[in-house]
Amino acid sequence: MQIEEVKQILEANLEGCDVYPEGEGCNFSVTVVGDLFEGMRPVKKQQTVYACLADQIADGSIHALTIKTFTRAQWAEQN
Repeated sequence: MQIEEVKQILEANLEGCDVYPEGEGCNFSVTVVGDLFEGMRPVKKQQTVYACLADQIADGSIHALTIKTFTRAQWAEQN
């Protein structure tokens, strides 16, 4: 799976979010920034992103996935 494919899938499913993927082959790390995560518990944030890539994880296209999520305010504080 290509990094651009991961980005496209997440952006298509997580409206209004910016996606910053890294990795290659079947191991990826994604940072997703969006107000969608406002008020969500950490586990729910992870589940929301994971659900978008569930098919790719199930078929082995993605073997390892590290997820970081931020609201826009949190992202602004980080950078």
